[in-house]
Amino acid sequence: MVAANREMVVFCFDTLVSHYNSEDAPPPAFDEGQHPLFVTWKKVVNGGEPRLRGCIGTLEARWLINGFRDYSLNSALRDRRFPPIQAKELPSLECTVSILTDYETANHYLDWEVGKHGLIIEFTDPDNNTKRNATYLPEVAAHEGWTKTEAIDSLMRKSGYNGTITESLRKRVRLTRYQSTLFTMNYSEYVAYVKATRGAAPSIDGAKPGNY
Repeated sequence: MVAANREMVVFCFDTLVSHYNSEDAPPPAFDEGQHPLFVTWKKVVNGGEPRLRGCIGTLEARWLINGFRDYSLNSALRDRRFPPIQAKELPSLECTVSILTDYETANHYLDWEVGKHGLIIEFTDPDNNTKRNATYLPEVAAHEGWTKTEAIDSLMRKSGYNGTITESLRKRVRLTRYQSTLFTMNYSEYVAYVKATRGAAPSIDGAKPGNY
């Protein structure tokens, strides 16, 4: 099994930096394979805890190189919850790559462990018969301090359901649980890695270099 690693995060940073410079990213230094994956960008503001800045991925297996190339940009520039990340934000960014594994059909909506399992819910909206679905990565519920029920309710809202959440509706949710490996690196760590492995720090058009 391929696990998330440093070189995958480096490739995501490389891809974003190269986008701002209108050039191709250097070839990635990790083994190819097919897996579901996510790319998450967070931003540190005034030395506080990193805040979500974009997160997009796929629950279906993708070739890793193309997948990370696509989703590093999609999550940075096309997450509809946030404005596109600008080049000047790079020095305050943190990137996490997730590779999803071990998909299992749960027996009911509480059949999972906080901090261990990611969740995919599917259900039919009782108000208009629309099929709805949403997912959270394994670290989300633990980070938010949610109970299992709170996580499910939040996912139902994320899916676009605005009606009353009842116990009978929760029991009709189809839940798929999964696990993931992940690797996180901030921009200054990325710069240090590039300096050490390529002999020079990355330069970005339109961004002021930080003090490293």
